Amino acid sequence: MAIKVAFFDSKPYDETSFRNMNEHFGFDIRFHKGHLNRDNVILSKGADVVCVFVNAVVDAEVIDELVNNGVKLIALRCAGFNNVDLKAAEGRIKVVRVPAYSPYAIAEHTLALMLTLNRKIHKAYSRTRDGNFSLNGLIGFDMHGKTAGIIGTGKIAKILIQALRGLGVNVVAYDLYPDLDFAKKYDVKYTSLDELYRQSDIISLHCPLTKETEYIINDDSIAKMKDRVMIINTGRGKLIHTAALIDGLKSKKIGFAGLDVYEEESNIFYEDRSNHVINDDVLARLLSFNNVIVTSHQAFFTKEAMESIAATTLQNVQDFVDGKPLVNEVTI
Repeated sequence: MAIKVAFFDSKPYDETSFRNMNEHFGFDIRFHKGHLNRDNVILSKGADVVCVFVNAVVDAEVIDELVNNGVKLIALRCAGFNNVDLKAAEGRIKVVRVPAYSPYAIAEHTLALMLTLNRKIHKAYSRTRDGNFSLNGLIGFDMHGKTAGIIGTGKIAKILIQALRGLGVNVVAYDLYPDLDFAKKYDVKYTSLDELYRQSDIISLHCPLTKETEYIINDDSIAKMKDRVMIINTGRGKLIHTAALIDGLKSKKIGFAGLDVYEEESNIFYEDRSNHVINDDVLARLLSFNNVIVTSHQAFFTKEAMESIAATTLQNVQDFVDGKPLVNEVTI
């Protein structure tokens, strides 16, 4: 019998990519629209595997129910796993993830946010659609010769750095484990966080979310930055203390913010809220600034990335079924 997969938080684009990729695997995939939580965990009954995304609530109670329902594997189709209680899962149910899908997609989106904010492409688009071809308020700056501070220098950041160096942008970086060979090749200067804040015209976040990096952008760090600094976050929402960001925007210490993630996004992002009043006052305030762009956690969202996510997720399931080592297993 085919392995049964209960697929939660399903969107049309998920179904397209996973149905196409599943032609190579032959699993019995049942798609469910809601994200996994204690209210709908009953839908996992009879499944061997649950496939979940970033907004799933896989806490101890849900894991107990999954185990009782006979589920043997939690297959995350994302890199992050902070929404899974790994301690509750340990020794009872395996957890796998997709550690990388397309670093190019996220690096390119990061650069797009920088360029759009700087040259005010979003404003110009809206104006010309209304027949307004005035240049007032659209002035930007040459990125050539400016300094970008990159916090975290993994795969995504390295692709971004190469693009920035191609534009003539100077790059300083901070990482607990600096890649000195890469730095030498692309003329990147590793430095302290305080020095990065002091030097950078643009700061882009590419570090993992840990206890040490949670709210790495806060009142104190913002006070150390250049006036009118641009802050970009395509990493994790809780890298930025949003209230501090808003204060920085109001005081004009922060000149621009490009956010693909938000610390309280779980009940908002990935859904059409256009017919509803946004009841998150903090997010509503962010959206009111004309020098802020918020995108809906879409930096990863390219055709190539979706294919890679489906392929890796289903291969993780196949490896589990075949009793092979789980190269993408998440453990404590």
